[in-house]
Amino acid sequence: MMSHLAHVRWEAWAVQLPLTMVCVFTAMVYMRGWFGLRSDESDVGQRWRAASFLVGLLLIWIAVASPLASFHAERLTGHMVQHLLIMTVASPLILLGAPARPFLLGLPSSWVHACIRPGVCGPLQQIGGALRHRGVSWIAATATLVGWHIPAVFTLAMHSGAWRAIELSTFLATGLLFWWPVVRSWRAPATTAGWAIVLYLFLATLPCDVLSAFLVFSDRVVYAVYLGNSHRSGLSALDDQQLAGALMWTVVTIVYLAAAAVLSVRLLSQQSGAQAVFVSQHLERL
Repeated sequence: MMSHLAHVRWEAWAVQLPLTMVCVFTAMVYMRGWFGLRSDESDVGQRWRAASFLVGLLLIWIAVASPLASFHAERLTGHMVQHLLIMTVASPLILLGAPARPFLLGLPSSWVHACIRPGVCGPLQQIGGALRHRGVSWIAATATLVGWHIPAVFTLAMHSGAWRAIELSTFLATGLLFWWPVVRSWRAPATTAGWAIVLYLFLATLPCDVLSAFLVFSDRVVYAVYLGNSHRSGLSALDDQQLAGALMWTVVTIVYLAAAAVLSVRLLSQQSGAQAVFVSQHLERL
């Protein structure tokens, strides 16, 4: 009878080719649109945007479609790397690539017209407007993080290819949703409202810290599915769990606080500039 680990590996191989084709198609559509924009508007088609998008897409491919994708079935650390690549690293890189306009230009015109019909576009805009709210983004990302790491739900995703696909899809969707307010604030002129994004990022670290601390300091293996896996490196299931928790704790803290620091510096610089202008104007009146 096929073991659980062998079954997971077989499922991974079965989906790697289709997912790879999807990633390649996505990259081709984006680059087709990017070259079109670049020929018309040089400020839109900057090379760093294309590089950001393609690196983000590459990280998603590594997480879900590369030979390393099945590593999540062997160790919790593998699962954590997959989760962090999708939600914490790849999602902001994808959004920094400003994919909306390249995709609209890169897709066949018949597809674009079907998507922007009034009967379709209106409801989609309303849904998109609601989803862009910071509170909705924060709750969605937190619920995804906590929900999929509940032991019973985690085990369900490990034993079901369909649920595993849903899990990865929600990782990507809520990752993009979470980072959208942050990336939008980077693109927009610096205002005092940007401090709300700094707080948003700080509060987002708290659920991750709680989950990470639970995994690091627990004296038992939380996810029994890893108990039967042998580790050639000599790591026990409990050591693997502690490593996964420490990895999540470190990466999330660094990425979120780094983003908050960049925004803070930008806001402080803008405020200093405004104060300098005010003082200069006041002195001229004297």
